[in-house]
Amino acid sequence: MNSASMNSASMNSASAATAGLSSSPLQAAVLGHPIGHSRSPSLHAAAYAYLGQRIEYARYDVDEDGLAGFLAGAGSSSTPWVGWSVTMPLKCALVSHMDRISERVRLLGVLNTVVHEGGRPGQPRQTGEPVSGLMGENTDVDGIVHALGEADARGVLQPGAAPPDGRRFGILGAGATATAALAAASDLGFGRVVIYARSAERAAETLPVAQALGLTVDIRSVADLSTDLSAGEATGIAALVSTLPPRAADSVAGQLRGLPEGLPLLDVAYDPWPSELALAWEAMGGAVVSGLAMLLHQAVKQVELFTAGTNHAATSLPPVEHLAMVESMRHAVGLA
Repeated sequence: MNSASMNSASMNSASAATAGLSSSPLQAAVLGHPIGHSRSPSLHAAAYAYLGQRIEYARYDVDEDGLAGFLAGAGSSSTPWVGWSVTMPLKCALVSHMDRISERVRLLGVLNTVVHEGGRPGQPRQTGEPVSGLMGENTDVDGIVHALGEADARGVLQPGAAPPDGRRFGILGAGATATAALAAASDLGFGRVVIYARSAERAAETLPVAQALGLTVDIRSVADLSTDLSAGEATGIAALVSTLPPRAADSVAGQLRGLPEGLPLLDVAYDPWPSELALAWEAMGGAVVSGLAMLLHQAVKQVELFTAGTNHAATSLPPVEHLAMVESMRHAVGLA
C-alpha cells in the first residue's frame, strides 16, 4: 500500500502578502501517482507570483490505496487548502469523495480539479474560513479547446465557430482523456466524432457520454487512421486529439502516409517531446500542438477557480493582465 506522502515542494510563493490574506500561506497541490514528472507546480507558482498570492503549491504522491489516508491526514480541512489538481490514477477515484460536482463531471465521470469551498453551498472559500466542502470540476476540457485553438490556422477550432458541414472531430484512444475530448468536441460545435481505438469494447464505453452530448460517434480501429488521413478531405476530419500515453502512439506515427495540409493535432503526451507522432505529423505538413499547451490552459482555469475567494482573483484581472498572467505561466514551462 502506497501511503500519501509529499514528494517535493513547489517553488516559493510570492514574497509580497496579499491584503486580507491570513498570515499563513494558503495551500494547493497536485495529487497522483507517479507525480514527480508533473509540471503543474511550475505553472501554478508562476500564476500566484504574478497575482501576488501567498499560495504554496506542492506535489503529493497518492495512489488509490493511499487516497483515504491522504483525505484523513494531509488532505483534511485542518490545512488551509484552496484546491487540488488531480492526475491519474485519481481522476475517477476522487469523484465519490466530492460534496458537489459540476455538471461536466457528472456527465464525464472524471475530474481533474478539486476546489475547497466554504460554508455557503456553491460559493468559493473565503479567506480564513474553514473548509466544509469539496467541489469536483474537469478543466481538461478547457485545456483541449484552447490548445487546439493554438494550432488552428483556419479559425474552425474556436468556441462559437461552427465547423464546416460534415466535418468530424477525431480522437485517438478511448480512456478518461477521450471523454474530455468528447466534451471539447461538443463545446467546439461538432456533431460527429470518430474514435480510433485499440479496443472497440473500450471505445463503446464512451458512447453514453457522447449520446448525452448529442454527438454521433463512429468507432474505428487505430489501424484505419492512416488510411482515413491519407484520403484527405474525403475523411472530413477537422482535427485529431491523441489521448494515448507517452510512446503508445509511436506505431501509429510509423504508419502515416499523408494527411491534409495544416490538419491540427493535439498530442496530450508531452514527455518525451516531440513525440514520434508529432514529428511524423509535422513532416507531412500538419500543425502540431503539445500536450503542455493543454496542461497550461487547464491550469489557467484551475487558478481562476482556486483564487475565486481571494482578494486577488484571477478572474478579476483586466483582459490584458490576464493574458500577461497566462504568458508568465507559458514561460514557466518553456512554451514561449
